[in-house]
Amino acid sequence: MENNFVVIVFAKAPVPGEAKTRLIPAIGAAQAALMHAALTERAIVTAQHSSADDVELCCTPNSGEAFFQYCAEDFAVSLTEQGDGDLGQRMLRALNSALAYIEKVIIIGADCPALTAKHIQNATKALSKAEIVLMPAEDGGYVLIGATRTHMKMFDGIHWGTSTVLAEQHRNLIACGLTLIETETLWDVDRPEDLVRLKSLKPPLEFFWPE
Repeated sequence: MENNFVVIVFAKAPVPGEAKTRLIPAIGAAQAALMHAALTERAIVTAQHSSADDVELCCTPNSGEAFFQYCAEDFAVSLTEQGDGDLGQRMLRALNSALAYIEKVIIIGADCPALTAKHIQNATKALSKAEIVLMPAEDGGYVLIGATRTHMKMFDGIHWGTSTVLAEQHRNLIACGLTLIETETLWDVDRPEDLVRLKSLKPPLEFFWPE
């Protein structure tokens, strides 16, 4: 494979009341789900523009959801399933599966519309110097993780969805003996206050804002 990396987009089905729940008080359950769908589509396009050898949409709860089937057809993206376990267990499974056939793997979520194809390309370059690359988020998490090697305990004990995720991930990687590079920090969309910045995003998110 020419570029020797794949990008895996982790996404959940955009079900009203289950997607982007922290945004529901600001824009409502239906609009929050539509926004999540738009963010997922943007993440897929960004990944495809990165010149990856393949882009995979890793789905939860299952790839049979109508939205995921639409993505497979409209974006010609391959579908896999996240399976059981917490986020760390699911990411480790996805990383190991991809590393069985390719040198470098990048996982991104659907929450960071500021992420560009150039950011992904820079992350893959960093994997030529370290085994793990992380792109921090302003809220204390991270928006991208890439790997050329994994360790079975690299995601153990992380309190997902909290402001300590990045620090805990960093600690784990060092304890597991994995070399690490952190790139620039980006913002993601989780809270109502993030919507102001999202509205000024360029190019804009393809989403009809409620009045």
